[in-house]
Amino acid sequence: MYILTASEAGVSFGTETVLEKISFALDDRARCGVIGVNGCGKSTLLKLITGELEATAGSISIPKGKTVGILKQDDAFTADDENMSVTERMWRAFPEHLWAEKRLSELEPRLASGDEKVIREYTSLHERYVENGGLTYRSRSVSILAKLGFDEAAREQTVASLSGGQRTRLALAVQLSSEPDLLLLDEPTNHLDIATLGWLESFLAAYPKCFMVVSHDRYFLDRVTTQTLSIEHHRAKLYAGGYTKSMEQRRVDREIAERHWKNQQKEIARQEAYIAQQRAWNRERNIIAAESRQKLLDKMVRLERPQDDPRAIRMRFSEASASGNDVLDVRDLSFGYTDRALFRNVNFAVKRGERVLVIGPNGCGKSTLIKLLLGRFAPTRGAIEAGYHVEVGYYDQENQNLTPQNTVLDELWNAYPAKTETEIRSVLGLFRFTGDAVFRTVSVLSGGERARLTLAKLMLSRMNFLLLDEPTNHLDMDSREALETALEAFDGTILMVSHDRYLIEKLATRILMLRPPAPFTSDLLDFPVSQVGRGYTELSEYLEARALDGQFGENLRTVPSKTAAPAPKHVPTLNDVPPAPRTAKEQYLHAKQAAADERRRKSRMERLQQECASLEAELAEVETALYGEASADYVRAAELDARRTALESRLMEVYEAMEE
Repeated sequence: MYILTASEAGVSFGTETVLEKISFALDDRARCGVIGVNGCGKSTLLKLITGELEATAGSISIPKGKTVGILKQDDAFTADDENMSVTERMWRAFPEHLWAEKRLSELEPRLASGDEKVIREYTSLHERYVENGGLTYRSRSVSILAKLGFDEAAREQTVASLSGGQRTRLALAVQLSSEPDLLLLDEPTNHLDIATLGWLESFLAAYPKCFMVVSHDRYFLDRVTTQTLSIEHHRAKLYAGGYTKSMEQRRVDREIAERHWKNQQKEIARQEAYIAQQRAWNRERNIIAAESRQKLLDKMVRLERPQDDPRAIRMRFSEASASGNDVLDVRDLSFGYTDRALFRNVNFAVKRGERVLVIGPNGCGKSTLIKLLLGRFAPTRGAIEAGYHVEVGYYDQENQNLTPQNTVLDELWNAYPAKTETEIRSVLGLFRFTGDAVFRTVSVLSGGERARLTLAKLMLSRMNFLLLDEPTNHLDMDSREALETALEAFDGTILMVSHDRYLIEKLATRILMLRPPAPFTSDLLDFPVSQVGRGYTELSEYLEARALDGQFGENLRTVPSKTAAPAPKHVPTLNDVPPAPRTAKEQYLHAKQAAADERRRKSRMERLQQECASLEAELAEVETALYGEASADYVRAAELDARRTALESRLMEVYEAMEE
């Protein structure tokens, strides 16, 4: 049963088209990811679905009686919510239960009268209340709040007193606990730490109804979605599979569409040349032949050329002259407030060329640590020493170093007044600020636009040590990939706070884990990565092995390195990595089985590659014949078209098999 159907839906604001001809359908158990560059219309689509916006063309329909819940990027709470406690606001997500409880309490004293009407109403209402989860919704909600970082004290806070991240997590808790038939989540992973992300993935994996999630977290999408709606150039297309699989299918579709368009253009050019030649000869039979061929050409359904991918940002950090080998030395560092300590006795050193990723649960002090390193906070105890000739570039996750009244152009130009306007506008163009967009004020920019402007300022600064606090927040996938590439190419030193598991996996040469799991006695785990490109995987394996073995040593700064292993397709959570073999015999059998599996994999891959080459060659021959010798033979053309469809279908299966 379809719970959501979009038919040629579109929305425009004046002359500006945001979405057009959007058609797709989701069944009542669908798990759909929505992707696209910032500003492509993802949030607008969710507003169309909820009815907050009305479609200017087409329609979006949801069966009568189905409930819809949405987590918005912006503030989800009203003025009436501000004075409520977190717990009270959670109860408001269940108005039917609250009403039932009130009515039952009104009826209960009247039961002793023996009034059959009262007894029937009470019995019926109580049965519905129990059947719909009335006895468990409070405990379930408290459990969800706890998983999202709200302890007993935090649950008594008022909504008005919450930070931006806490408000987002409370809004997420409200939606998850109410379990609507269609759950819409707009960037739910913002402000979540790695442990909470893992819990959310497990929750959504078991969610019994339909959900759509807008996210730029590639691992998250791969783990929780089975369909992907890709929005670009105002249109949308629904693909099977999570992010990785759908993007491979998208690439194949674009290549096929591009090839079909080119072949048709060749055929059109050939036919037009034939027509021109016949008309040039200007005999009666030539004119008749030209007109006949022109009629066939006019009837041809013209294919649209596939549009280019949306323009990705491009960046390369400008490095100052090299620093000394010792970039940073932190000794016995402690910091806290009057009511609580964030961390104690933190020790680590950073060497030139290292890429150090700082992770840990929300509230453990990661951003505070960055501010301590910058000298913006004074430590409670301990020392921080920078090395020789260290030039620091800082990225603030809240983008607080921007002036709201400035235009985009002035913001960058004021920071680098020696550069010409042409140079400044060229840099802004690399970050998708073109045309009149450079004259917009900073105050009206979206979170993603503010992040890109901050990165543009950072890119022009000459530094050899980057301190980055959640730099991928608010960035779309293309921008994240551009940032990853730039950081990978940077010759200096990087220390970065991040919850992005893909980024940690790809870049980390060391991982600093603040407030590691309970078995560890220190506030810091200093973990060296033995194989760059497997950072998060290696940390997960190490933590899991320590938990299984019950070995919790005191000296956590010296972590034994491990033999490198092939990188997995997806990063596992801390709970789903199998333990390594224990005995020598088990290790031998494990290695033997792995070698046999690898031989079978290589043999299968070779067969698939051979079949792929054969299919592609035959497909090229079929298309050449279809638009050439068979163009005027409808029977032959139909046969070739059917064969082409079969070849394309098999080719896609082979492509998918090669990716597995």
